[in-house]
Formats: sequence, C-alpha cells, structure tokens
Amino acid sequence: MAQMKDVAAGDAALIQELHTLCGRMKAQLGQVIVGQTSVIDEVLVAVFSRGHALLVGVPGVAKTLLISTISRVMDLSFKRIQFTPDLMPSDITGTDVLEEDRTTGRREFRFVKGPIFANMVLADEINRTPPKTQAALLEAMQEHCVTVGGENYRLPEPFFVLATQNPIEQEGTYPLPEAQLDRFIFNIIVDYPKKEEESVIIRQVTGPQADAVEKVLDAAQVLQMQQLVRRVPVADHVIDFARDLTRATRPNQPEAPDFVREMVAWGAGPRAGISLITAAKARAVLYGRYHATTADVAAVAYPVLRHRVLTTFNAEAAGVKSDQIIAMLLERLRPSENLDV
Repeated sequence: MAQMKDVAAGDAALIQELHTLCGRMKAQLGQVIVGQTSVIDEVLVAVFSRGHALLVGVPGVAKTLLISTISRVMDLSFKRIQFTPDLMPSDITGTDVLEEDRTTGRREFRFVKGPIFANMVLADEINRTPPKTQAALLEAMQEHCVTVGGENYRLPEPFFVLATQNPIEQEGTYPLPEAQLDRFIFNIIVDYPKKEEESVIIRQVTGPQADAVEKVLDAAQVLQMQQLVRRVPVADHVIDFARDLTRATRPNQPEAPDFVREMVAWGAGPRAGISLITAAKARAVLYGRYHATTADVAAVAYPVLRHRVLTTFNAEAAGVKSDQIIAMLLERLRPSENLDV
C-alpha cells in the first residue's frame, strides 16, 4: 500500500471510499457493458479529473450505451445531441424566444435552455456538424457556461461533454479543430470486443432484458471526489516526468528526439502536462492509492497525448500513428522503477 504520510486522514478515508465505489460502479456497468474494461477505466478517470472525453470507435461498440449507463449509475442528468450537418449552435445552447403576457399584453424575451444544460452531454458523431456548430461547445467545455444574447448562463455541476466519432466513415465530416481537440482530456479508442465477449453480447442483447442498474453515486459525491483528486499529492519527479514527456513531443524543442523531429508536425501544449498529472491523480485514487506515480502518468499518456501529437505527411504515408510515437517516447523517457517505491 502506498505511503499515507502526505495525505490527510479524512482524504485517506475518502480515497478508500472512492476505490470501493469504483468497484461497485464497474459491477453495475458490467451488467450492461460486456468487456471494454480499459475504456470504462479511462472514462471514469476523465470524469473524476473534471475533464471531457472523445470516444473514437466504429458503430456498434456500445459508445452511446456506455455513456448513458454511466450517467444512470452516477445519477446525473443526461442529454444526447445527434450532430448533423444542419445542426445550428442555438440547437445546442438554447435561444431567446419572444413571449407575450396575455394579461398585460407585454412582450419579453425568455431563454429556453438547450440540451447542453445537463450534467453529462453526449455529443454523438461530433464531426458530422460544421465548425460553427462545433464551436458552440467551446465555451461550455472550458468555462462551464454559455453566453446567449449577451447573458451568461451557468451549466449544472458536475458537467461533462463525452463526444463520439466514427473513424471509418469520413465522407461529409468536419474534423475537429486542434483548439477544440485540446479541450478533451482524453481521446479514448473503443475497439471491437474479443471473440468470447462478442458471444456474450449477442446472447445478452437477444435474450431477456437485464434489470436496471443501481445508482452508486450522486452529483454531490462526484463533485466531492473531483475536489479530492485535486488534493492528491504528487512528487516533483512525477511532475518532471510529465513535463519532459510533453516537451519531447514538440519537434522544435532541443530535447525532442530525432524521430519526433522527423515524424511529428506539431506537439502537445502545456494543457497536456496538466492533463497528465490530473489524470494520474484520478487513476491513483480509483485504484485506492494515496499518491500519483510515474506509472500512472505512463498509463494515461496514450489517451492524453494521441489527439495532441500531430504526425507529418511522411509519417502518415508510412502508416505511423501517434500511439507509436508515444510508445517510443515512453520507452526512451520512462524513469527507473525505484523512483515510485
């Protein structure tokens, strides 16, 4: 067990409570979602990091079902927005409507809230809508509020945007701009299920309906756990590791390896280092440990960096993906194990 000397007694108890609750959440999710354990872990880490997540996977791998089930387990309000080419920003944020008071005859504007006003918002196929509409999410994701008609409206807390993308069908799509991609703490790959899992899925979906999942957390507890994650201690060498890993992705930095200079067009910004440490803290807590380690940073490096490391044309032509570059960087920079003892 990790050392508790830097953790307050109350926080230590909360960490163990969250670890227990995480096990219960996974058990409830397992009644509906077959397999996808790493995806579930990464979504939970993103939620308790107070971050948004992008889920990339082919149709039919339960991306939407996973998100809606998590919202039920956490007893959070849930809204699904189907992004289409004709979707307008006001369809997301809401709009002012002119109403007349029948008794006085006076007319005034009233704001009608859009589907963004929920704890957990599923932006389904976010790359199906033009940049103007995609940008309607920017303020909400960063500031947890929207501005309509000069008025500022706060969103309910906690607030998460979980967006999905289909990596296969690219006709008629609008790639997300880098500024918006950077606001997603994680880019989570949702792959095909394993052979045995697929048999279970077919049997489960075509058989009798399973019982409804039980609530494990509520909004107040989620907020409490998010604050707890912020208080998790991190040693200086762990922060240095996250910093060095982030800086090594930038081809114009002197510390960048030769393969980065050759294959990376644009590296990760400072938000990546912040995300690495925040996610490492959340991962440590979910596993019942009292401080984040370099192993936690390495574990979250792929979902944090894969959408922030942009490869060159030559790298793409050679079939080199950002995950391969991240793996090479981890192999090069990974510190000795005794640092985390």
